Amino acid sequence: MDANHPSAGWLEGREHVLPVRVYYEDTDFTGVVYHGNYARFFERGRSDFLRVAGISHAALLDRPDPAAFTVVKLTLEYKRAARIDDALQVRTLYESVKGPRLFVRQRIVRGDELIATADVQAACIDMAGRPRKPPAGLVEALRPLFAPTA
Repeated sequence: MDANHPSAGWLEGREHVLPVRVYYEDTDFTGVVYHGNYARFFERGRSDFLRVAGISHAALLDRPDPAAFTVVKLTLEYKRAARIDDALQVRTLYESVKGPRLFVRQRIVRGDELIATADVQAACIDMAGRPRKPPAGLVEALRPLFAPTA
């Protein structure tokens, strides 16, 4: 998918915005989003943030020194229920990189209502699953979007 394709979302300052519509398949029998699906929505936000920033997962795998990401810590907090047909936004901030770890803060909103939050630590790994520093090009592409340091 093209990084400029509207389905990949957009940047508002440092924050990536990804529109997500709640479909029947996302809900339980009551029409409320099943709790596990929020993790999927957050994953899409992180992936499309990278895509909009010009970082391709496929290109990372095709490097001479292939790299990938794995989530090592995910803290979700549910604030309100999202329901079938809701138009949500997944809002993602890549906060920083420390060694192999990327620190990400996310939230899902419905208009002005906060639905859920996530604090994520993802680790860059090699193809054997060992931690490695992210490729320099990735860090340089994200650096302007990281939280300012004090």
